[in-house]
Amino acid sequence: MKTLLQKLVRLRNPNFSLDDSLDTLALVQFFWIQGLTIIRGLFVVFYFKKAKGLMLGKAVTFFNPSKIHWGRFLRLGNYVAISALGKNGIWFGDNVSVGAFSRIIISTSLNNLGDSIIIGNNVGIGEFAYLGGAGGLEIGDDCIVGQYFSCHPENHNYKKNKILIRHQGVTRNGIMIGKNCWIGSKVTILDGVEIGDGCVIAAGSVVTKSFPENSIIGGVPSKLLKSRL
Repeated sequence: MKTLLQKLVRLRNPNFSLDDSLDTLALVQFFWIQGLTIIRGLFVVFYFKKAKGLMLGKAVTFFNPSKIHWGRFLRLGNYVAISALGKNGIWFGDNVSVGAFSRIIISTSLNNLGDSIIIGNNVGIGEFAYLGGAGGLEIGDDCIVGQYFSCHPENHNYKKNKILIRHQGVTRNGIMIGKNCWIGSKVTILDGVEIGDGCVIAAGSVVTKSFPENSIIGGVPSKLLKSRL
């Protein structure tokens, strides 16, 4: 049984191996839950989409599904909300996993639509993430991301004291995160930031400026701690 289940998982993750200490009851329960996510994923045919191995947790919601594009084996945890209200939609690569209670939202208003959110292949994002796409957000292949990750590719203008901040409009430059990055839990990345390939960002960091590839980053606001080279 373990051999069969391991082969099934390797369709999504070729490097996967079951731990030798895993007991049969836990294994059966785990794959029962995964089977339910696959069944839920089949219901996206009602959105005129091909499932491609989609795995859905409980109460996952989609808004503007015609602009959601997904690769093979996308996995969305319980209560994930996806809103592709924007100019260029949301693009998921292959083997993407998004943790429970996360929000992936391009725009929240109808008067100034945002751009897009692009998530590359083999990206894993922990629970309670908030990914905005107003100015455009791109996450490269093979990134691993902890819980409570947030990206905000938009800033409010505020310099005119006689005008309410909410009436001063916004600026949008976008956020780009390179390939093969490790981002710890509770990291926040603000508008205009570019993170190079192979970077590591320490838990709790607030990233307000760009960093080159292979940087180890930490702090509030974040700074270069050292290089991986």
